[in-house]
Amino acid sequence: MTSLKDRTVLVIGRGSGIARAVTLAARAAGATVVVAGRDEKSLVYDDPDVTTASVDLTDEASVAALAERLGQVDHVVSTASARARGTVGELAHDVVLRSFDVKVLGPLLLAKHFAPRMPEDGSFVFFSGSSARKPAAGMLAVGATNAAVDALTRGLAVELAPIRVNAISPGTIDTGAYDALGEEKKAALFAARAATSPARRVGLPEEIAEAVVFALGSGFLTGVSLNVDGGEPLV
Repeated sequence: MTSLKDRTVLVIGRGSGIARAVTLAARAAGATVVVAGRDEKSLVYDDPDVTTASVDLTDEASVAALAERLGQVDHVVSTASARARGTVGELAHDVVLRSFDVKVLGPLLLAKHFAPRMPEDGSFVFFSGSSARKPAAGMLAVGATNAAVDALTRGLAVELAPIRVNAISPGTIDTGAYDALGEEKKAALFAARAATSPARRVGLPEEIAEAVVFALGSGFLTGVSLNVDGGEPLV
């Protein structure tokens, strides 16, 4: 494993959930972390080795400006997403486009502008999802977006070599993303997923963060989507 000590890791996403867990795990591994998102004010960490920045992954000028501002970074992690849930008859054109814009084209722009500034042993980690492998009603656009991330990961691993490019593909994770359902519906969803998952529970953000740190430090791992899903797509 390559050490993250004294390396700089850029983590893009919200100030909570998986992005926060990744930031804390990278810091625990010795990295200096820059956290970036559309709402910089929400990115609050009581740690002098965590700094904040603003970026909009749907705006190439914003991505380019962040790369110019930061200069060289060793690793880039993007957890950003824009969910496009709904059946085919319910999906709106602009909602699906935004899902691809944030989760597929955003990482492509990160690779375009950051790879030239990264060392040869640097890496990218992007986020796919188990819906790419397990179709479900109402998850068509989400699954298509995640499958595109998997394809992007493999293509970039070839184009950017020896810089490594990997993806993490989570299953159901207990983050704030499900809070909008309300406590009762959220609990029912988690119970149903736990009952059918081989792991017999939903995942935790910290478990996803462990996989990210592994991918960042594993120098012989590239072009891979790591399934961290408790076996959810198997049933």
